[in-house]
This record gives sequence, C-alpha cells and structure tokens, in this order.
Amino acid sequence: MTTSRPDIRDFRTRVKNGEPVLGTFMKFTVPQPTEILGQLGFDFVMLDEEHSPWTREQLGHAYLGARAFGIAPIVRISRPDAASVLSCLDDGAVGIMCPHVDSAPMARNLASWSRYKGGSRGSGVSRGGDYGGMATQGIDNYYQWADGVSTVFAMIEDAAAIENIEEITAVEGIDVFFLGRGDLGLSLSNVQGPKPTLDEAVKKAAEAVLRNGKALAAVCPSLASDDAQAMKDLGVTVMLVGNDQGFLRASAAAQLANFNKLMKGA
Repeated sequence: MTTSRPDIRDFRTRVKNGEPVLGTFMKFTVPQPTEILGQLGFDFVMLDEEHSPWTREQLGHAYLGARAFGIAPIVRISRPDAASVLSCLDDGAVGIMCPHVDSAPMARNLASWSRYKGGSRGSGVSRGGDYGGMATQGIDNYYQWADGVSTVFAMIEDAAAIENIEEITAVEGIDVFFLGRGDLGLSLSNVQGPKPTLDEAVKKAAEAVLRNGKALAAVCPSLASDDAQAMKDLGVTVMLVGNDQGFLRASAAAQLANFNKLMKGA
C-alpha cells in the first residue's frame, strides 16, 4: 500500500460523513495481523475483546501496530462499564463497540462513559492524548478534541433492542449502530409469542438508525456475496468482513486443496 492514508483520528469524521469504510474482527492477540491489514489498505480493525483473550497490554501493542500502518483501532469491549471504555480510549483506541445495547438508558450510559464534555469519562492523559501532547493548548481544548475523535459503536443484537429501537437510535453520542444478526436471531428464537422474523427485525433497526442520522454497520462472511449486497442496499457503510482467523483458515484450506491436486491428483 503506497498511497497516503487518512489519519486514524479522522475515522469518526469519515464515518459520520457517510464514507464507506472496511474493517474486520481481530481474534489473534498480537499486532501483526493489524499491521498487515493496514498495509493492504483496510480502514479499521475491531479488536475483539468480547470473544478473544485480549489483555490490556496486548491491546496496547495492537494500537501501536495500528498507528504504524495507518489503520484505526476499535475495541469490542467485553464488559459494558465505564472502566472498560476508559482504558481503551486512554490507551490509544480511537473507538469502542459495546455488545447488547438493548435500551435507551444503556445507550446513554455508553455515550456518557465515552465523552468528557457532557459525559462522565474520567480525566487522564496517556497514549490516547499523546501523553499530554494534545493538551498543550489547554485541557478544555484537549477534552473537545478527544470527544471528537472517540467513535462509539452500539451493537443491536437483542429482541429487546428491537422493541426499543427508536429510543435507542435517537441517543446522542452513539455514532454507529452495528447489526449483530447472529445473536439477534438467537434472541428472537427465544421469544415466546408473536415476534418479527430476523429480516424484519434487521430492516426495522436499519430504518431507525438511518432515520436518526447515525451510521449503520454489519459484518459479512464474504463481500462477494448476495448478503453483502443486501447490507449495502440496507444502508450499511461501515462494513466488516470475516475475521483474521477466518482469513487464515480459508487461505490455508485453499493451499491444502492446491497441494492435494498438485501432488496427489486429488
């Protein structure tokens, strides 16, 4: 990748402006896959603390790799609390994604934890603020700058979230709503009585997100698929494809098939 890259701290502005961006989930708790994807030209990585054993120190290494190769690091936090959000943003993530946001009060808490002004984010300067370098023009200027950088994703993946979707998506301070179709389908399957289909629930959520002027995100196993086209048609601009483990598995499986064909005629 030889062309100039956007500043990773412009990621929120790009998303809010409706620019299409591409990312993937990162399961391996090392920085090298992030560096490779940055070198290729991906826009962001979703460091998956929820479903992978990332430690705070390992995340810090990934942030450095992301900075070095111009790819925005976002963390899917494992615990929906102020401390989890604070540590990620202080240490150098340019955004966080919170699972299972199923009510407006929870969305408001998430927005508050992520912002200084009008929020409850604790004041501290670390890598995220260039170790004080971003505060040289005054701490209030730093707070305003940091609030403008921090990108907040909320995951819609529960039947309760669909019931409350208009109120949730109207909450100020949430920039992106992610359609968590896997868990949403599971949640809907556990509902007793009348309920929407998964497609109906996804459509309802997407319409509410766009109506309230927020960005829409989703993940697809492949971008060369009818599903990816359907997500684009729905209004998704923040697109994720697979994950690093899946990339490795698919590539390795293809080469194994090539080997069998070459050496064994299979």
